[in-house]
Amino acid sequence: MAELAGVHPATASRALNPDLPGRISEETTRKVVEAARRLGYRPDPTARSLRTRRSGVVGVVVPDLLNPVLPPIVRGIEETLWEAGLGCLLADTDNRPDRETALVEELRARRCEGLIIATAARQSEAVASLIDSGIPTVLVTREPDDHPFPFVGGDDEAGVEAALEHLVGLGHRRIAYLTGPTDLSTTVRRLMAFRQMWERLLPGVRRTVVHTEGFTVAAGRKASLDLLSGEDRPTAILAGNDMIALGVYETLQTLGIDCPREISVVGHNDMPFMDQVHPPLTTVTIPQYEVGREAARLLLDIREGREVTPTRRLLPTRLVVRGSTAPASVAH
Repeated sequence: MAELAGVHPATASRALNPDLPGRISEETTRKVVEAARRLGYRPDPTARSLRTRRSGVVGVVVPDLLNPVLPPIVRGIEETLWEAGLGCLLADTDNRPDRETALVEELRARRCEGLIIATAARQSEAVASLIDSGIPTVLVTREPDDHPFPFVGGDDEAGVEAALEHLVGLGHRRIAYLTGPTDLSTTVRRLMAFRQMWERLLPGVRRTVVHTEGFTVAAGRKASLDLLSGEDRPTAILAGNDMIALGVYETLQTLGIDCPREISVVGHNDMPFMDQVHPPLTTVTIPQYEVGREAARLLLDIREGREVTPTRRLLPTRLVVRGSTAPASVAH
């Protein structure tokens, strides 16, 4: 290749090295690139990583890719890394802490230059193992207890507050909150916000909180069936996420209860097509794509040694009011 381009081999190597921009003239670089194209040359990333100790790859760990919330976040991460000349290796833990630990170790063995993790649990051995590793790490969407890493997510607290304020403003006083499993940080943050907002808006009024087995349709269906089979049923249900809300929809249909005339429903996350279900779901929207981009930007800053402040970044959420909520006077 160097011979075809008429340059020294070291010059050809520098011309093709993306970490050395501007070291070789544009004309010489053009000749080397053209020679490489004609010869079908492709750089060996493995050999390059051994030489430079930089793989050009970031590991991205998620708990469940079937969760519709995660693909936009992953896309934001991938596109931001691509713009910076980096690739990503995606690993799905299936919400299993043991699998999360094994996958993080695998990504470290592959010399990933950094990790972006949506951890499976509040107590994460995988995240704890990274504390003294020196590997740039950013947590996204979920965060375990007592960790030192930067975190990026939606402002869950503000979202729950807006949802509850909306229902109270419609006259609802018997409101049930179907939250997720207690071992997830998402559950804890949203439930804390619900309790604090409830005390401000409805002091002295009894609240109903039901912990579901998961953030799934099946879990929402089961929890709401138990809740709505009794006599003193709520006039509104605030669901921990949209999947739980869809489970509530199924229960309402099974029991012949009209939404929103008899019971209002609010979700959280604004998954795709929530405006297409019947009735269209009132829900809290999170800028998922931007969460991914911001997490990747943070990682790039850490990778380049730039100071990162603040280390906990919550992107704005907002309530999208649709057809699943109505005034309590109508709902009775």
